[in-house]
Amino acid sequence: MKKIVILAIALLLSLATAGLVRAESRTVYVYNWTEYIPEGVIERFTEETGIKVVYTTYESNEAMYAKLKVLDSTGFDVIFPSSYFVSKMGKEGMLMPIDKSKLNNFKNLDDRQLNHSFDPANRYSVPYTWGGTGILVNPEQVGPAPEKWADLWDSRFKGTLLLQDDLREVFGMALKKLGYSLNDTDPEHIREAYEDLVKLMPSVRTFNSDSPKVPFLNEEVYAGMIWNGEAHVAMEEMDSLRFVWPAEGAILWMDCLCIPAGAKNVDEAHAFIDFLLRPDVAATMVREWGYATPNKAAMALLDEATRNDPAIFPPLSVMEKSEFQNDIGEAVTVYEQYWNKLKANQ
Repeated sequence: MKKIVILAIALLLSLATAGLVRAESRTVYVYNWTEYIPEGVIERFTEETGIKVVYTTYESNEAMYAKLKVLDSTGFDVIFPSSYFVSKMGKEGMLMPIDKSKLNNFKNLDDRQLNHSFDPANRYSVPYTWGGTGILVNPEQVGPAPEKWADLWDSRFKGTLLLQDDLREVFGMALKKLGYSLNDTDPEHIREAYEDLVKLMPSVRTFNSDSPKVPFLNEEVYAGMIWNGEAHVAMEEMDSLRFVWPAEGAILWMDCLCIPAGAKNVDEAHAFIDFLLRPDVAATMVREWGYATPNKAAMALLDEATRNDPAIFPPLSVMEKSEFQNDIGEAVTVYEQYWNKLKANQ
């Protein structure tokens, strides 16, 4: 009898130890843009929850999408696609519906930043940050700052420009210059944009969507297109840089938190998303990286100068002329054909 009791106790201790190990080894696999989370946030999340974060980065929506396609939407638990890729991936069954009952901080989001056309009722996505692509310039090197996209075609910028390494961004710029929508699906208009971009290529020094501020800070380029948050950080490090919202309108985007359909650590994914929705974390994102937040509770934590910084929060006059990127459906193949031709002749 005594032997049976000892064995039973040993079994219970073994089960308890196994449960403890499992609890201590909880992990969430995060796939995010480069330099797109405040310093120390991952460490704080692990410290408070005990969940380990395995963090990997990508340079473009296309790269993220291609990898998830190859992996059949497995391998990662949280991703950060932009608005038009949320729509695309949702339609293709690559995203898992968000369980909002597991997100205590969802209530912090501004209603005006929810229920967009790319994901009605936020079935698959939670807003993370939003912003726009405009022009960064060093007037000390190339003269007066450009006022519109069309100014970048001026010969004074020859060999000095940076373009985002992103087909939707680059073609969006050209389409806006031509007076079209950046979501245009007309093959003839896309061809026109391509031919205009060919004329711009002698001025292009590099394509960069990994960390486009770096070539500016290294003085390898003196003007070009850039996300407003990257511009904000760059201007803090180099006084001579200036950011401009182009007169034709900016390229607006919203990056979202999503869970791939094949995610294995679903509870941990929701816990990570909920942590990023905390007002203090969202406010830190604005302060450190200069991107606008959809978190209304976080806005109250920002100082007045930050809330009113036009480089972070585009003014109404800019918003009225700008567009959010949307899914362009099958027309993306036309864009890709011209994009590949453009890059091949770089």
